[in-house]
Amino acid sequence: MHHFLHRNNELYCEDVPIRMIAEKVGTPFYLYSHATLKRHFLVFNEAFEGLERLVCFSAKANTNLAILKLFESLGSGLDVVSGGELYRGLKAGFSPDKIVYSGVGKRIHEIDYALEADILMFNVESLEELELIDERAGLLQRKAPVAIRVNPDVDPKTHPYISTGLKKNKFGIDMETAIEGYKVASKLKNINIMGIDCHIGSQITESKPFIEALESLKKLINELGQMGIEIRYMDMGGGLGITYNDESPPHPREYARAIVESLKGSNLQLILEPGRVIVGNAGILVSRVLFRKSGKVKEFVIVDAGMNDLMRPTLYGAFHAIEPVISTENQPITADVVGPICETGDFLAVDRKMPDVKKGDLIAVMSAGAYGFTMSSNYCSRPRAAEVMVKDDRFHVVRAREIYEDLVDGESVPPFLDD
Repeated sequence: MHHFLHRNNELYCEDVPIRMIAEKVGTPFYLYSHATLKRHFLVFNEAFEGLERLVCFSAKANTNLAILKLFESLGSGLDVVSGGELYRGLKAGFSPDKIVYSGVGKRIHEIDYALEADILMFNVESLEELELIDERAGLLQRKAPVAIRVNPDVDPKTHPYISTGLKKNKFGIDMETAIEGYKVASKLKNINIMGIDCHIGSQITESKPFIEALESLKKLINELGQMGIEIRYMDMGGGLGITYNDESPPHPREYARAIVESLKGSNLQLILEPGRVIVGNAGILVSRVLFRKSGKVKEFVIVDAGMNDLMRPTLYGAFHAIEPVISTENQPITADVVGPICETGDFLAVDRKMPDVKKGDLIAVMSAGAYGFTMSSNYCSRPRAAEVMVKDDRFHVVRAREIYEDLVDGESVPPFLDD
């Protein structure tokens, strides 16, 4: 359930008409529903009742400080993949002992930052990374808490760009090498083995791949136990999908049921890293129609949001439903919804049957709360969009729209160009 609903032919976010926000904030802007964000987190967390667990929101899905602060207030931990995400998490008030650091390419200064912050653990992606973390921990006179990310070679049946659990993917260590990795880790004097980690992909719409991965991890944990290597945390990652169009992903309760049953009675603490399933349907992108254009073979709706604002349709061919903010009774059209960027790939929808909209009308690009703003850019020197959060009948701009001056902030012209 989300809180973007039509009332008297007008789209609202909770109790605020979206038209009113657009009039005050301008377009394009991302819009988040506080009630949806809160409900989604609580439903996900409560689905695992009966297990000792830590739900770590996956920051890469949406790093707005207001959203992070909301989840922190609800008891969430945080999954980060960069020093910048760690900085944002600490800024939002997350306790370091609820932060896990994933990611395949951690740099020295990022490792040091995490060690000094005293995070819960690193999810280690390679043996070379393990050795580097041991070295940095020694220099900083710390013990580095680690889990090794295991690649179970499970097909998540999702888009190949967001599949991460197959042997051909860059992530993690294969099951055979993982044993050697743990043996190495057990002998490193600055390493403290905490857990085991697995993340098989994103936008997964069935439970079976998760269960297959879980069974593989349990076998590995038993094998490690026989070697005297104790595992305290099992990090199952994230990846549960949402409905963009006609997908039918399992409800978090269904997803959780098998995991709870499988781990009941164990001494393992479960870590989960949901992202999209919490924020995806809690946010939309609001844009205004600039022009209509009829070509020989195509009808175009040209709007003021482009691929720099929402990359997913261009990058993955991803589907996002498009709704008019003010409903009309006009006959539907079939059109490409395109932006102002000078790329043929700049589109939000292709050959989409949709309500007839005219110049000046507002549209809502649905299910844009995950990987929307976080993937946006300044391509074509376009200032990035504003972000807004609604709670009940109030709204607040949680990130101001960039202005032209922001585009050159930090740049300088070298003196030799004046020679």
